[in-house]
Amino acid sequence: MAESPGCDVAIVGAGIAGSALALALSGHGLSVVLIEAQPLDSGQLPAGRELEDFDPRVVALNPRSQALLAQWGAWQGIEDYRSCAYRHMTVWDADGTGAIEFDSNDAGASALGHIVENRALVRSLLARVQACADVRLLAPERLLACSRDAAGAMLLELESGSQLRAGLLVAADGANSRVREMLEFRTREWDYGHHAIVATVQVEHDHQATAWQRFLSTGPLAFLPLPGGARMHFCSLVWSVDSERVEALMNLEATAFCQALERAFEGRLGRVLACSRRHAFPLRQRHAVDYIKPGVALVADAAHTIHPLAGQGINLGLQDVAVLAEELLRAGQRGEDPGSLAVLKRYQRRRKGENLAMMVAMDGFKRLFEQPALPLRWLRNVGMRGVDRARPLKQRLMQQAMGVAPRD
Repeated sequence: MAESPGCDVAIVGAGIAGSALALALSGHGLSVVLIEAQPLDSGQLPAGRELEDFDPRVVALNPRSQALLAQWGAWQGIEDYRSCAYRHMTVWDADGTGAIEFDSNDAGASALGHIVENRALVRSLLARVQACADVRLLAPERLLACSRDAAGAMLLELESGSQLRAGLLVAADGANSRVREMLEFRTREWDYGHHAIVATVQVEHDHQATAWQRFLSTGPLAFLPLPGGARMHFCSLVWSVDSERVEALMNLEATAFCQALERAFEGRLGRVLACSRRHAFPLRQRHAVDYIKPGVALVADAAHTIHPLAGQGINLGLQDVAVLAEELLRAGQRGEDPGSLAVLKRYQRRRKGENLAMMVAMDGFKRLFEQPALPLRWLRNVGMRGVDRARPLKQRLMQQAMGVAPRD
């Protein structure tokens, strides 16, 4: 088996987190290898604004994540393609009158965040990676095995027949991480009993740069704003439904599905005129007991997955990337080994608590809105109305979701 030149950091997975980490480390004297099992998509992104021209998978980037992408040189590519800023958020309870309105003006910001198509974000990140002289991109290339050698380096066996030695192996290969499984990281996980239906929908009325979310007893329903045009109004749909209902909804013909969706959404944007091809995937919460082992670190979905109801998964993942990069660059300045457990513990200490707190909060919200008991429904609605009237508390909630420090 041929041995390739070694590197300081090997990253498995060239999705959002892996490509972002490669960019964050580039230009600082580290040699980085980015390994991706799938062929890179180099086709032209659709420029049109018809239903099927949009990627049904979108991410909600908060201002903190947007600033990181700008710092790494990837935001401009997204902006040159398309994104949609949302300046308002409306959240309401299907079983009552409770509602909360968030507005970027109340947070002293131009926007609460941006809705970005997943493929546009990945494409922009990879374009920047390919321009980095100190990042070697191997794709398609599959990791077959990995182990720690006697000298403390990680030894990677690749499908092409070559071996690669790395000071640090980073798993950025998603929720079903092969690296995590190969190296036997323990996880705590459970099935939510829900599926998320995602698609692009055309609606009758303008979305008003608003992210809309209705909490139903069967799961939250979100309409997220997308760029449109004259008399053409589009939203990204994320409909979380209990697993018993998902098959029936997926099997509805298009007109019937649009009608069911319109009813579930209370027609807030008028008629649902059309829907793209629908996709459904199961929702599962997973959290690694540890994010690190000597010579190995997990980031983003490889370390934790969260319910999509608040759109925070991508933002938590990008913060993992930023913090790990900070700690690795600081270690380099001190002459420390990037795979040193002392270095990696600093990363874990800074990220694990915040990720776990968000996961607990989202799970709590989900369970609260599933409760059918009348007293709980009453308390839930009273609580929502109370938060909506409590301006300082609402500002603090917005700032937390936006990833900005509260103002004194």
